[in-house]
Formats: sequence, structure tokens, C-alpha cells
Amino acid sequence: MPPPFVARLASAALRLPAIRTGPVRITRDIPVRARDGVVLRTDHYAPTVPDAPTVLIRTPYGRGGPLRLLGRLLAARGQHAVIQSCRGTGGSGGTFAPLVHERDDGLDTLDWLRRQPWWAAGALGMFGISYQGFAQWALAADADDDLRAMVAVVTASATRDSTYAGESFALDTVLTWAELLHAQTVPWLARQWELKRGQPRLAAALEHLPLADADRVATGVTIPFFQEWLRHHTPDAPYWRTRVFADRVARVRAPVLMVTGWHDIFLPAQLDDHATLRAAGTRGRLVIGPWTHGSPGLFIGALREGLAWLDTHLTPRARRPGGSTAPVRLYVGGRGGGWRDLPDWPPPATDTAWHLHPGGELATRPPVPSTPDGFRYDPADPTPSLGGPLLVAKRAGAADNRRVEARPDVLTYTSAPLTRPLEVIGPVRADIHVRGELPYLDVFVRLCDVDRRGRSWNICDGLVRVAPGRFAVDASGAMRVPVPLWPTAHRFAAGHRLRLQVSGGAHPRWARNPGSGESLGTAVTLRAGWRQVFHDPERPSALVLPVVHSGHPQP
Repeated sequence: MPPPFVARLASAALRLPAIRTGPVRITRDIPVRARDGVVLRTDHYAPTVPDAPTVLIRTPYGRGGPLRLLGRLLAARGQHAVIQSCRGTGGSGGTFAPLVHERDDGLDTLDWLRRQPWWAAGALGMFGISYQGFAQWALAADADDDLRAMVAVVTASATRDSTYAGESFALDTVLTWAELLHAQTVPWLARQWELKRGQPRLAAALEHLPLADADRVATGVTIPFFQEWLRHHTPDAPYWRTRVFADRVARVRAPVLMVTGWHDIFLPAQLDDHATLRAAGTRGRLVIGPWTHGSPGLFIGALREGLAWLDTHLTPRARRPGGSTAPVRLYVGGRGGGWRDLPDWPPPATDTAWHLHPGGELATRPPVPSTPDGFRYDPADPTPSLGGPLLVAKRAGAADNRRVEARPDVLTYTSAPLTRPLEVIGPVRADIHVRGELPYLDVFVRLCDVDRRGRSWNICDGLVRVAPGRFAVDASGAMRVPVPLWPTAHRFAAGHRLRLQVSGGAHPRWARNPGSGESLGTAVTLRAGWRQVFHDPERPSALVLPVVHSGHPQP
């Protein structure tokens, strides 16, 4: 029974709610048998108090490191922490197949929990970051009244739309994740050497064509789910029907805490889940911080919020921690921003159109007759991605975009300096009227904040893939392409300028569009072509911002 000082030190260092109980009893590698006989290895962190609630965490990332700390923290707070490795990972039997077994394995684990002598009925919580959250959503609707609280961190009930955002393919995220999972099976020293070298095999794989070979370039082996995701990429693919859990979200009655970041890869999908829960009348809380998917700040914020949430809903007699309890808490970026408490998401806002104008101008006044702007996109030299929502924290987030904006295949439209601050909170979208030399093309749009020194910091962005028949074409051959950008909360300071980028891609964050119409996994033919972006009264390309506070910016 290790002394509680480890949990106490961690709580103090992270400014977490105070520890209340004594030592923790830890039992590792418990064999939990699934219905098909597969053994799921499980660790149990037990408190020394009677009738304690249980918090379940199911993970494909091993049960050590941060999870070992979390297990101690939960048990030291008077909760049984049960941490289980998903099948095919962390010593559990079977083969890991993303999203396939999580519902059944979760139900079998819940059945095992109910048969334990320390189980307290009606006092189950779940905690999960990223894939651990998918495992929660697979189980949540079927956990009945035992489930009393969930903590879902940078995750969502459905991965399909995030994988194929805009009907493109999130190449960097998917291939990096495949490489990360494979790295768990190689010797530790070999992994450290590869990381020290800057992961050259992964970098080469992200540039490789056809994509069907990229997993072998990155890891030396074929990754079954990577191959499947390349094949089953169409919106109506039956493959995904049993691998998404969005239709179960409205059935969840337990209060759900959602924690995410403005530059997280799953942010739009997670906000869809939040909207579903709100429409179903389920209580919850949403916290959005200045975080990326794997940033240390996210982990600390998730621990603070998550432990307090589980305390509140699993141990209602416990002393309530201090701090905000508002339904929505979010961080507004930019000078004069900071944390805000709101009654709901999104807050009331006025949709304001910023029109594209000739000469690279962005302004709120109506468009005028003008000739379109053009650029040539070459998939052999694809427009690179820079920062934004990525899986790897050190490459994600805000970055100075000037070197990308200097490329001839990127159009930029910039406002005059703002005379007063402009505060934007909510969903962001753009309507881009475009004509392409080729029928297959991508439209990438990014909003940036240009400071007084001329640095262009990305705030949010989005991409849509165009194929014949997807959008209506007018007599001139142009089409209106609606582009949903990531939601945001940002305050543009006086003297700063808004900038909109329009380009033909953001590689390798999204797989390059080859322009040939070939299949995602087998495409090798690269066709370059010209694009035109219109901004006249008949084809008014514009950025639409949800403005919640504005001091009459210059038109």
C-alpha cells in the first residue's frame, strides 16, 4: 500500500483539488475475460474507504505513465480507478482493430465490475482522452443507470467526419497515429533513436505515393486499419456504420464534461456531440482552452476539470472544489481575451460577412465588379500545411504563416487595420466561388490575425474537396464552395488586420488532391491546374464571422 505522498505532491504541483483519503492499494494485470475468451489486462487502484464509486478508463496506449498517476489520484480521492488495455494492446489478448470491439469489450468489463465485492451500484464514472473517449462513447448508452458521470477529453462519438474532413483525408493525423500505435510494439531504445532522428521514415511516408504503401514506408509493416480507411472513404461506406456512435449520444443521460482545445483535431465533431446532448436535455459542461491535441496544458486542464467533475457527480457529499461551474468555459485568444464563462455554446453573435475584393483586400463593404484572381496548384509541389489542428503537439497550434503566404499558389486577402477590437466567438465559415481547370480540386481557407509587426498567426481553417457533381456549376463554370472552418474564440486587437488565405491544399495535414480523380489509396498520377477565385456581385466570395463584440471596424 504505497503512501499517499505521490498523489499529494502531484495534486499540489498541478493545483488540483485537495486529496482526502489515505493509502492506495494497487493490483496490476488482472485478467478480465471478454465474451470471446480474449483476456483484457486491467489495473485496479483501490481506495481505503467503503462504498466508493468506480471510474473506468479503457485505453490502447498502455497503463503506465500519466495513467498510472491518474489512477493514484482517483483512488486517493476515494474512487476505484480501473484502467484497462484495449484488446491487442498493453498485454491484452486479441488484435487491435480501432472502434470494432469497444462496445462489446466495454460491456463485458462492466459486467465484470458489477460482480466485484467492492462495486457500488449506481456509482460509475468514465474518463478518457482521445481514443479512450471513443471507448467511452461506445459503452455509454448501454451502461444504464450505473453511469453517473463522463469526462470526454479531445474526443468525439464519431471519427469518420474527422478522418475525412471536407471529404478529403486527414493524412498526417491517421498515418502519425498508425505509426504511434506500431511504435508501442518495438523496443524502447529503437523508438527513442527514431524520435531523436526526427522520425525520417514517417516524414518520407507522408510524402509517398501511392498512399497504400505509406504505412509500410513509415513502419515496415502493413497496418490493416490504415488500408481499410483508404478503401472505405466514401460518405455512404457501410464500413463506418458500426464504427461511429453518434446515434447513441442522445441516449446518454449521465452528465458529460467535455474538455477540448481550439486547435484540436476533433473539435468540430466534439461540439456536435455537445449540441446533441444539449438538445436531448442532458446536463453537461464544455471547456475549450488554448490547447492542441497533446499539449501539456490540455492534460493539466483535463485533470483539474475532470477530477472536480467526478467528485461532484460520484461523491456528492464531498467538499466542492472552488472555481467556475458555468455550463461553458472557454478561452478567448488575442490581446484582451482570457477565460470566459458562458451559459451556452455558441453565444449569441451577429454573422458578419467580410468580402474578398480586388487587390487582395478583405472588407465588410459589398463586392464590386471585378476580374477573378488566379493561381496554379501543382500536387507535385503541394501547398504545405503549417500549424493548426495536428496530432503532434509540438507541430500544432498557431504559427507565423508568412512563408506559406509568400508562395505563388496561395492567395491572401487582408483587411485594413482595425480601429477597435473585434471579438469573434462561434462557428466560422466561408463561401468561395471558384473555377478550376480540372474537375478535381481542393479549396483550403484559413483565417489569420496579422499583428502590428506583420506576423500572420493562424486562428482557424477548413478544407473541402471538390469532385464532379458535388457542387452546382453556373454558366461561367464557377461553383460556390461552402467551407466550414474550425470554430474559434478570438479577439482581434485594434491595429491588427484580418487575413484570409485561399489555396488548393494543406499537405500533409490533408492528403494532396492529385487532380486526376484516381482513388485515394492508389493515386499516383499528379495533374496541375489553374484555379480562379471570384469576388464580384454575382459571385461574392466571403468569410462569415460570428461577431460578439465589435467597435465598428473599418469597412
